[in-house]
Amino acid sequence: MTIWLNHQRIVHAAQVMRAGGVIAYPTESVWGLGCDPANHHAIRRLLQLKRRPRHKGLILIAAESDQVAPWLASVSAEQREQLRTTWPGPNTWLVPNRGLASHWVVGDHTSVALRVTNHPVAKALCMAFGGPIISTSANPQKRPAAKTSIHVRRYFGAQLDAIAPGQTGGNPNPSMIRDLASGSIVRG
Repeated sequence: MTIWLNHQRIVHAAQVMRAGGVIAYPTESVWGLGCDPANHHAIRRLLQLKRRPRHKGLILIAAESDQVAPWLASVSAEQREQLRTTWPGPNTWLVPNRGLASHWVVGDHTSVALRVTNHPVAKALCMAFGGPIISTSANPQKRPAAKTSIHVRRYFGAQLDAIAPGQTGGNPNPSMIRDLASGSIVRG
């Protein structure tokens, strides 16, 4: 990851997100779209680009557990251990939101989807941004997720404010999504 931390395009993409822009970046399995999770205008634009309904909610990814600590304050020691054994990596957990993430992030849900990524570019983006960022697959609704930056450009062209460098991590499937309270698998 260290080669990416000060990479000019990573620093630029983080600045773009802080300024309210929408970016694309590689993740463990597909290319993702991201923005500042506290900027409702940026999230609305991201959802419009994807043609994704707001009620579905979005994932937040982080570089390390400390970046999502506010959401983990009320989880049990056993649940923290479960998170620790699956992070970093392609494991997304539904955690009680406790009002910390806006309805633009959680949609119609009472939980927030969190992942500590192991992808070096996505991790560097979160570090450069200074916290978690939105992560949703880079594709219009009902179209295959982009696996390359060329796919991203075909889908969105100049509608994006920045495209980070790098390639996906090669995982064949999107991240697994599990509910922390029940342990049930929401997406396998």
